[in-house]
Amino acid sequence: MTVPNTPPDPARADGPVEPGAAPDPFAPPPVLDGEPPAGLPEAPPVVAHRLPAELRIGSGVVLACLLVGLVTAGLWAWLAPKVPLVVDGDRILYVDPEGEQRAGADAVFVLIGLGAGILTALGAFLVTRKRGGGIAVALGLVIGGLLGSIGAWRIGRWLGPGDDLIGEARRVGNGGHFDASIDLGALGALLVWPMAAMVVLLALSAAFGKREEDPPPYWGVPAGTYGDPAGQAPEAAGQVPPEVPPVVPSAEDRRPG
Repeated sequence: MTVPNTPPDPARADGPVEPGAAPDPFAPPPVLDGEPPAGLPEAPPVVAHRLPAELRIGSGVVLACLLVGLVTAGLWAWLAPKVPLVVDGDRILYVDPEGEQRAGADAVFVLIGLGAGILTALGAFLVTRKRGGGIAVALGLVIGGLLGSIGAWRIGRWLGPGDDLIGEARRVGNGGHFDASIDLGALGALLVWPMAAMVVLLALSAAFGKREEDPPPYWGVPAGTYGDPAGQAPEAAGQVPPEVPPVVPSAEDRRPG
């Protein structure tokens, strides 16, 4: 005598099935090669496969910012106001002692950095919009913007007038004029590019970014209604319910009483 709801013996379940025997209701479902058993959730995607893609995107954003930094350096060396100097005997004097050329150079660098931040953030958003952006884009803009600002500062100083005042004074002679080298008086201007890029990226992501679908409301049709696991009616799921055949009265029912 067997107790009801007793699981089958594994030794018997693994043995050959006799021909004509009824299937065992307690036998586990067969498992195909490469497919998980029915009812079990699929394995989550491996995070290691996404890491190289994120690194490629982040490094690409940094490289693009460095290229923009070269253009920024040239613009700053060209547009920054120069400080004129004059040689008076053995002295080097300012032509305009009350001039604001030093502050103007900082202002020009800030404006160029602001434009570079907007440009790089807009380009990174448009390129990565379909994939939904990601932390790699934000980190790439921050790191690339900071490196691009530092590179623009250093290269701009190299492209501008030289900083060898004694050599320039000897070259032009007594009473000659030349320009002093350009430089940043406030190093905080280096942060304008990455900060502007982050603000623009957040604004674009909030306004035009990829959005996830809203979950169904809790008062919706419960799952399993109408035989559809998604809770949809047969007509909505593309299924047509079977038609009920009409009832035909028999001969006895048609016989008059």
